Amino acid sequence: MKERPLEGKVAVVAGATRGAGRAIAVELGAAGATVYCTGRSTRGNPSDLNRPETIEETAERIEVRGGKGIAVRVDYTVEEEVAALFRRVKEEQGGRLDILVNDVWGGEKLTAWGTPFWESSLADGLLMQRRAVHTHMIASYYAAPLMVERKSGLILEITDGFDYRYRGNLYYSLAKISAIHLAESMAAELKPHGVAAVSVTPGFLRSEEMLDHFGVTEQNWKEAVKLEPHFIMSETPAFVARGIAALAADPNVLQRTGGIFSSWGLSDDYGIIDADGNRPHWGRYAEEQGFYAK
Repeated sequence: MKERPLEGKVAVVAGATRGAGRAIAVELGAAGATVYCTGRSTRGNPSDLNRPETIEETAERIEVRGGKGIAVRVDYTVEEEVAALFRRVKEEQGGRLDILVNDVWGGEKLTAWGTPFWESSLADGLLMQRRAVHTHMIASYYAAPLMVERKSGLILEITDGFDYRYRGNLYYSLAKISAIHLAESMAAELKPHGVAAVSVTPGFLRSEEMLDHFGVTEQNWKEAVKLEPHFIMSETPAFVARGIAALAADPNVLQRTGGIFSSWGLSDDYGIIDADGNRPHWGRYAEEQGFYAK
């Protein structure tokens, strides 16, 4: 494979502030793409999640890897801001858009684990759908015409899980399963125009927020296994990101349109190794443990 197989490509990552979204933006940039790093958290103006990560930092990480990152603050729940973003991309890139990554989430503080839906906050449940489903629909609505015009492109829906089973909370399940069906449905309508759409899930993601949750860092993350044994099979955000970069560079990606992919499956397909040198396989581990098997 070429050292920079995405050279000349243009990508928009929706939700590039942290976690998988940040890593995906960085790996796409390192592979040669010009990446618009979009999200709500900017220096001096964090989102309501009040996390320290920003889209500017993501763009800077791309530059360090030799790529081009462009930070643009966008609230994907505000249609006018999304429309303005894609007008800018069209103008600056001569109408070119090759990759859209829909990774907007924002449901961290809205999920009431262990509480049935009729006892949960309906407002929170609806807000989760607005943040994690409606935003993906809005982004794709404005991105797709640029791809259809050129008869080429890839839309990626980042989700949790690879099927339609219940995920422990009704509103969370609805949001994550919706992302899978969005990809399948978009694939059906976009394929005649040469544009692909897929969904991708990481395994047990060792994100910044998850590390903070367990009170560990990337350097001593295995200490958290004492609290959560399954964390031993966790992966850095780079693992799924490297798989996505390989998928985006695959000349036969249209043949995979509508598919549901996993970080471990992409690792098997493309020989992906995680940033720490490991090749975690959540699917095999889950089957051995007797849950979430595939």
